[in-house]
Amino acid sequence: MRLASLLLAMGLGLAACGPTPQTSTPSPLGQGHYGARTDTGPNGEPIEINAVRTAYLTERNRRQRVPYNGPEAADTIVVDPYARFLYHVLGNGEAMRYGVAVGQAGKNFQGTATIGRKHAWPSWTPTANMVRTQPELYRPLRGGLPGGVDNPLGSRALYLYKGSRDTMYRIHGTMDPSSVGKATSAGCIRLFNQDIMDLFEQIPKGAPVKVRTRAESLALEGPLVELPNGYLAPAGEVETAAAEPVQ
Repeated sequence: MRLASLLLAMGLGLAACGPTPQTSTPSPLGQGHYGARTDTGPNGEPIEINAVRTAYLTERNRRQRVPYNGPEAADTIVVDPYARFLYHVLGNGEAMRYGVAVGQAGKNFQGTATIGRKHAWPSWTPTANMVRTQPELYRPLRGGLPGGVDNPLGSRALYLYKGSRDTMYRIHGTMDPSSVGKATSAGCIRLFNQDIMDLFEQIPKGAPVKVRTRAESLALEGPLVELPNGYLAPAGEVETAAAEPVQ
């Protein structure tokens, strides 16, 4: 097994990647967005992106236009790592909502930032601290892992900055679509490759980003519980004995 694939399989880290609840019924956009695609790789080569399996397209995971009661202006990206949602605020009380996977680094930043960089099929380099503390895993990658199908950042990445400083917080794709909607051991904020590809085209460099705190998530999304399958559900819809509270 190639080392890059081993990193994916083991779920290792990606260098720090790093009002009242809504009650209206969202209107789904269908599954056509999640079909197979052929994309252009970092060296101009064609890369086949598999269709997302229907089993992964749960109601909370599918992109859909929803009512939005947050205070952010149109064209803001809002990340809720606790509800495992990403919103693209459209204005007029609506937003496009995406399901995300959240790694440990996905809760290491909160507040406001901007999209400072955008990359298709991004490369990834472990930090010096990662190489120092786990040399047997990361030393072979200290020169960087090129973008492509073995790279855990997936097909696209958006990099959050505070002024000129890289926050090490990433919004990116994933080569493991089964992880979307769940908590993971590593990484930042992962979307289905199809979702991050479309969002990448819509969001310009410099766009504002808001990462919610736990308290903000609870106020806007309401209490949630984690089901045995790893997905979240509103607490009021779930038998408490079958789920674990997360907020």
